[in-house]
Amino acid sequence: MEHIVEFKNVTKRFKDFSLENIDLQIKQDHVTGFVGANGAGKSTTMKLMMHLLQPDEGEVKIFGMNYAGNEKQIKERMGFVYDSNVFYESLNLKDIKRIVAPAYKNWDDKVFYNYIKLFELPLNKAIKTFSKGMQMKASLAIALSHDAEFIMMDEPTAGLDPVFRRELLDILQEMMDDGGRTLFFSTHITSDLERIADDVAFIQKGKMLFHDSMEDMQNRYALVKGSIDLLTRETEDIFIKVERSASGFQALTDDVREVQALLGDRVEMEAATLEDIMFYAKGARQQHV
Repeated sequence: MEHIVEFKNVTKRFKDFSLENIDLQIKQDHVTGFVGANGAGKSTTMKLMMHLLQPDEGEVKIFGMNYAGNEKQIKERMGFVYDSNVFYESLNLKDIKRIVAPAYKNWDDKVFYNYIKLFELPLNKAIKTFSKGMQMKASLAIALSHDAEFIMMDEPTAGLDPVFRRELLDILQEMMDDGGRTLFFSTHITSDLERIADDVAFIQKGKMLFHDSMEDMQNRYALVKGSIDLLTRETEDIFIKVERSASGFQALTDDVREVQALLGDRVEMEAATLEDIMFYAKGARQQHV
């Protein structure tokens, strides 16, 4: 199985927003980062993956299966790590384990206690006393303790201090190095993705702008700088968005080769970061979106 998740022409409509014709394939054993502005459709997409919402059109498959008739089998193999605590705040981790463990046939107490020790989490303190980072680790420990093959994380590093963020990313990297798992997580902290992601999916206004490997994205996208007199109708068409100033222009392209062929050494090009791409794509011309 090459793809853990497959979206085929998925549409979900709401009163003031719609997810439009989403095609998305999440590769097995890869870390896929999911980015987009608030309201772009990230949460809706993830809820469709979790079967908390159903598509109005199109098809969602997880592990090659539809949810109809297979929901328990699919969710046995999935783990969810949310951006906030989802457990009863008065419970401690021992209580939570007693409630959660029977729901999973692959639950392993030994694995659970090993992760609790590794993550340095107290077993007998109420969850409400945990910091955000500790809550994130607790959710991750539970997901890993039932041998989840596909782990979804919603803003896992948001609100964490830099040291804790680095620690969590190292944990995730080690988890992936062990093999047999696929990680999908949404984030606004693009530098985190640049550290550990194999692939990145970028959603904007309910449409998928791109879904590429990090390497392909870095090869395709670039910031281009040059003098204003180089801007014509033909040259502007090769840019996603152009910013003009008294000293010249700066623009984002998703076709480095075309820029090189058309403008050559008359412009300067530098690698675009994910943050650059998100910034310039906001308000970009529709044909590029």
